[in-house]
Amino acid sequence: MARYFLVVILMASLVTSCGFKRKKYENPITKDTKQPDKVLYDRAVNDIEHSRFEVARITLNTLINTYDQSEFLAKAKLAIADSWYREGGASGLAQAEAEYKDFILFYPTMEEAAESQQKICLIHYKQMEKADRDASQALRAEDECRQLIVQFPNSSFIPETQQLLRNIQEALGDAEYRVGSFYYKRGANPAAANRLLRLVDQYPLYSKADAALWELGDSYHRMGNRFRKEEGGAYARIVREYPLSDYVDDAKKKLKEMEMPIPDADPVAYNRMKWEAENKQKASMLSKSTSLLKRGPDVTTAARSGNPAMTTMRPTIPVSVPPPVGTPGFSGDVTATQVTNSSAIDNNPDARANPPANTTAAPADAKPADAQQQQAQPQTPAQDQNQNSTDPKAKKKKNKKQKQTTPTAPAATDTTQPAKQL
Repeated sequence: MARYFLVVILMASLVTSCGFKRKKYENPITKDTKQPDKVLYDRAVNDIEHSRFEVARITLNTLINTYDQSEFLAKAKLAIADSWYREGGASGLAQAEAEYKDFILFYPTMEEAAESQQKICLIHYKQMEKADRDASQALRAEDECRQLIVQFPNSSFIPETQQLLRNIQEALGDAEYRVGSFYYKRGANPAAANRLLRLVDQYPLYSKADAALWELGDSYHRMGNRFRKEEGGAYARIVREYPLSDYVDDAKKKLKEMEMPIPDADPVAYNRMKWEAENKQKASMLSKSTSLLKRGPDVTTAARSGNPAMTTMRPTIPVSVPPPVGTPGFSGDVTATQVTNSSAIDNNPDARANPPANTTAAPADAKPADAQQQQAQPQTPAQDQNQNSTDPKAKKKKNKKQKQTTPTAPAATDTTQPAKQL
């Protein structure tokens, strides 16, 4: 009996070990699972965090090419751009910008699209030069930041991007003010007025806009009484738009001497300048001492409130340059309408065939000058054929033919000698 029970126990253990009783796997790997792409994505993120950017991009490209329906596809494309952005360098940042633009093109409705546009803005923002140097990167950064504000107006990145835009415009305004102040000190008043007026119109939030307006008014004063109105307008803008400026009292004195009305201060401008003075960011001693070693401009004086300019600065003409006399100008709007009649192009006359309005039409029976010249000098077919011929035999034959056809002139008689008598 004991032997029987022993045999039964052995049989039961054998059946169990053979696999008839299976333990369910908690995370099965089946055809529809998305675990392998998750593993690849986590591995690539870990490589990016440890600065193994090339290995991470290989892993992410494997994920994109293998699992084209993965939920991590968009994140993988964004991670590739982030790897280039973290790698840095001129080539790395250029490749990152291209990858971010591709992500915005393929996924424009995702929140990461606004983040990608901000990264593009930061790419050019970090490469900005000082105010007295090349401004190409600052202009690119300004365009990209404006693009984010226009394309993604409800994004959470708008406040940060607006501050970046104010910093960029502070650097661009400083560059423009340096040029205008240089002209002002050298006595080139028309050029100084042109630069300074364009500056205060384009970047009213610039920290030295009040000083620019003061130099603008003085430039108009030096140019004579013909620009008295423009001079007064510059001083009035200081009083109205920059009420807490150090130039307000002097501007009021100038307006009083010119017998012009003194405007009231704008309450919005007053509150903005008061808030800026209370929340002014002071530069530390370390940043002042190391400012010469930094590549980018100093934006500690940039405004921290107000709406930045959303238009591009346009070149202007100095007021001292008179417009050309008699030059016809166009005033109005250019409109375009959709043509509904499909046969209009066949029935209506061609506008290119009509002569210009300022030219006189030639008579109907008039012939071109080339045609009249050809008619005055007709040529035979043989002459047309041999005109451009370079064969020496043909030339010799032609000369011989001309000698045969040319009539010989009669011999002239000498009337001075007497006739011989026969």
